[in-house]
Amino acid sequence: MIALMRNRFLAAFICFHMIFLATSPAFAAMIPSVGSSSDVARDMDTVQQVLETKMVQEKLAAYGLTAEEVAAKLPSMTPAQIHTLAQASDDVLAAGDSGLGVIIAVLIIIILIIIILKLMNKEIIIRMSSLEDPAASAPAHLC
Repeated sequence: MIALMRNRFLAAFICFHMIFLATSPAFAAMIPSVGSSSDVARDMDTVQQVLETKMVQEKLAAYGLTAEEVAAKLPSMTPAQIHTLAQASDDVLAAGDSGLGVIIAVLIIIILIIIILKLMNKEIIIRMSSLEDPAASAPAHLC
């Protein structure tokens, strides 16, 4: 039995099992109240923020509406309608800067790759042999 326990793989497997598989985490959270007035106010704020964006104002103008007409219509809507509109508005707000987010993500990935290569003592060499001297790469019989 002791000979089996000296095996590093078996010891690592047992530790992994005891830490991650033998325990069951408990999750607890507060249950939100249904239809509270703060939810309606938050939804109204979200809709107001979206109505102030340039993209939404252009779409409203294309349909022949102004932001003021839509804002005047909001108080007559039910809380369920306002919530549905706020959920759709969250998608509009989230997609507003997607181009910038992609550029930042690509730059971070490139920087991480460079850092990892530097930590591994690897050199980054960029060669532009075909662009340096076109005459040097041309065959001798063409010159």
